[in-house]
Amino acid sequence: MGAQRSTSLSKKTGNKLHRQSLYVKQKQDREKEKRETRFRRKKEEEREPELRRERIARNIPATIDRKRVWDDVDDDGLGASVDMEQLLKKRRLQQEEAEEKLAAEAENGDESEEEEGDEADSMLGSDDEEESDEEVAAKVRAKQVIRDDSMAPSTTSTNLDLTPESLVAKFPSLFSDDGPAEPQVLVTTTLNSTIHDEAKLLCTLFPHSTYIPRSAHKYGYKYSVREICKFAGNRGFSTVMIVREDQKKPVGLDIVHLPSGPTFHFSISNWVEGKKLPGHGNPTNHYPELLLNNFKTPLGVLTARLFQSLWPKTPELQGRQVVTLHNQRDYIFLRRHRYIFRDKRATEKSVVGADGKELKGVENIRTGLQELGPRATLKLRRIDKGIGRAGSEGDDAVQWEWKAKMEKQRTRFNL
Repeated sequence: MGAQRSTSLSKKTGNKLHRQSLYVKQKQDREKEKRETRFRRKKEEEREPELRRERIARNIPATIDRKRVWDDVDDDGLGASVDMEQLLKKRRLQQEEAEEKLAAEAENGDESEEEEGDEADSMLGSDDEEESDEEVAAKVRAKQVIRDDSMAPSTTSTNLDLTPESLVAKFPSLFSDDGPAEPQVLVTTTLNSTIHDEAKLLCTLFPHSTYIPRSAHKYGYKYSVREICKFAGNRGFSTVMIVREDQKKPVGLDIVHLPSGPTFHFSISNWVEGKKLPGHGNPTNHYPELLLNNFKTPLGVLTARLFQSLWPKTPELQGRQVVTLHNQRDYIFLRRHRYIFRDKRATEKSVVGADGKELKGVENIRTGLQELGPRATLKLRRIDKGIGRAGSEGDDAVQWEWKAKMEKQRTRFNL
């Protein structure tokens, strides 16, 4: 009876103080068991590194990004959610198979001709056999080169162009290599705007940018966006930005690629000025490096190309500044940092790769980051073919537009 009474008391007791002490003791026992299990697993993994690799491969978190689904279509239009890297590899492999099939048919035709030639003249047939062997070896080497080139490791490879031909034909001015090496950006706002300071902050983010406030005088001339773009195009500007506001905060950004479009409409959220960031730094006039992450679909490639045209193509590495545009679930996170390479402290761990092993060559090096600002979150809403919707003509005036039903399936993304 005593043992049963103590057991029931440990599970459910009416004494509040006793119940609290039992809860604390059970929690301490659970933490102690977890700690012993962790240290025991650490010793086992030190003896057998294969156990660590298996555990890391088994414990991959099931995030929405990992559950992302792609459209199983051979389409490179703006509305298709396809991985451009995999699509181009698939097309290249199909082209190789077609070439191999044609080469096999040609070889069979040559063999039949050689058999006829052997019956007519044996000496000529032997010469043709030697030449055919050399040709076959050359074809095999050529195919091997194509095969090796097609297996690009990632989209960051400079040898792999992910731009589909349909985008180049539809937006020739945006994908042209004849653009200025140092783009000129004109920044302005909507009429009767009050966010002049926020618009001037964008001038510090984009080199060679100029801010011109729009007149809000009662008797002043109200210039339209098309008139402003014509003015800017005649004076050597390559891009016009219009910052939209609501309740004295920036809520939208329209980017017009001169001279005739396209126009990208973004919404802005989570706008934070650099001076409001804890531990922020002050930017310099150096050209920053540009990082474009996770732009995989045709629409993402087009958006990345627009951002690429806003900064100079030759960054000044001595400034150690980097602008990051990271796409995640169709939200584009804008950040600007300054970095520095320093020695690793004794209390810090070395840099490890995805497999858990230390990266060779950087064992004693760490990187420090200081955010410069401003930071913002962008979301693409619409793409017009010309200068705004009013300046676009034809059935394809609106190239792409976001709609609420697009987010009904949470594992499908547009960028």
